[in-house]
Amino acid sequence: MMDRRQLLATGAALAVAAPVRAKKKAMKSSVLDGHDAMGLADLVKTRQVSPTELLEAAIARAEALNPRFNFMAQKHYDYARAAIAKGLPQGPFTGVPWLLKDLNTYIAGELTEGGSRFYKGYRATVTSELVRRYEKAGLVIFGKTTTPEFGLTGTTENKLTGDTHNPWNPGHIAGGSSGGAAAAVAAGVIPAAHATDGGGSIRIPAACCGLFGMKPSRGRIPMGPLRTEGWGGLSCHHAVTHSVRDSAALMDATHGLELGARYAAPEPEGGSFLANVGRDPGKLRIALMITPFAGSPVDPEVAAATEAAAKLCESLGHQVDIAAPKIDVAATGQASFVLIASAIAADIEDRAKLLGIMPGPDVLEPITLGFHGYGKTLSGMDAARSHNALQAAAVTMAQFMANYDVILSPTLAAPPLKLGQINLTPGVDLPTWGARAAVFSPYTQIANMTGQPSMSLPLAMSKAGLPIGIMFTGRYGEEALLFRLAGQLEAAAPWAARKPKIS
Repeated sequence: MMDRRQLLATGAALAVAAPVRAKKKAMKSSVLDGHDAMGLADLVKTRQVSPTELLEAAIARAEALNPRFNFMAQKHYDYARAAIAKGLPQGPFTGVPWLLKDLNTYIAGELTEGGSRFYKGYRATVTSELVRRYEKAGLVIFGKTTTPEFGLTGTTENKLTGDTHNPWNPGHIAGGSSGGAAAAVAAGVIPAAHATDGGGSIRIPAACCGLFGMKPSRGRIPMGPLRTEGWGGLSCHHAVTHSVRDSAALMDATHGLELGARYAAPEPEGGSFLANVGRDPGKLRIALMITPFAGSPVDPEVAAATEAAAKLCESLGHQVDIAAPKIDVAATGQASFVLIASAIAADIEDRAKLLGIMPGPDVLEPITLGFHGYGKTLSGMDAARSHNALQAAAVTMAQFMANYDVILSPTLAAPPLKLGQINLTPGVDLPTWGARAAVFSPYTQIANMTGQPSMSLPLAMSKAGLPIGIMFTGRYGEEALLFRLAGQLEAAAPWAARKPKIS
């Protein structure tokens, strides 16, 4: 037994040790600040921090902030810890914590619910090829982020996991359908996260949350093994990030042909997307398009921010002309709707047959049921004509872009909306909801229809303190050129220090 003198000495030692431990824990958590994903990988490589320390810091951040912003759909903490214990591959992102989007991206045996009560409790039977490539790059997957049901809208609100809130202002949307990913990155949980885009779902949340979001060319990033394209080729996968170089390095680590794929995007100029980030893009011919294809209204602050981006491009030596391709927006919009509705209806019917459950309002949201009902009425000829319409749009766009390197436009027609306006339970019918969604996001979907790469850059803020995204769309297969331009704009108008104030 210790005497009084020993007890006092031990107490004094503990009193000193407690703040030291607390300070050490705070230091390990703060290592997430001020670094992009490549920066965190460098800290691991130089042994300034361990993968376990980074993982636990990210988990602690997620646990602290998720109750406020609601970006976590699934928690794979034990899976991540087991991956580190097993030994991580040596790759460009070894030890960096990572979140997948909870939509059509699978880890065998783990939950993937797609933001839908209809898939509640579903455990994947396969691991996605993209997940394999992420893990080969050294990323440590510790969870999945929220999405609206089946990724059907530009806000992340659903009946299964609830509403995801924008870290810049929790009363506003974080965007969709990759809103959980964008909220987690904007809140500082991790510096980059997986996202998908079937009509703007990378670029919309990037714009809403003040991030960089690159939608890749069709066929660039793998989507298998269950199917190698989604929504008839409209959908694709990549990421939302703070830095341009993270996006490029992630594309380097994941792009390329997969087994069974019908096509693949061409290899990047110079052999690496990352190598293009610091290269001079040269004098680009830029088409400035502020008025949407359908002529719908644009918020004055958004229009002014886009004009300012055009002037910035001119100051960097680029030629900017007011010009836009002539797209039959009614035909392309209907074609896209047919392909998405038929795909949603087929998946719901297959799931219903498997479960022996009739699709209804107890398991699906009203707008989703609208897609399902319409999709069941469509024929093979409807699908064929829709593909023909989108191919015609792709030809029109390619002809236009023979004279221009990129198209500059707003990402969205307004700053982030308040919650409850374009969710899948809006209290209005499907056509009214569709009109609302289209007026908010009239620019993004054309790149999905034509397969082109398109990126949103966080170049502006509204007077109310909400981010405004500016979009640049390039020719098919030319992500390398977009990365060169993005790197130039990031250097000229840096956004790294502009983050929401989160106590």
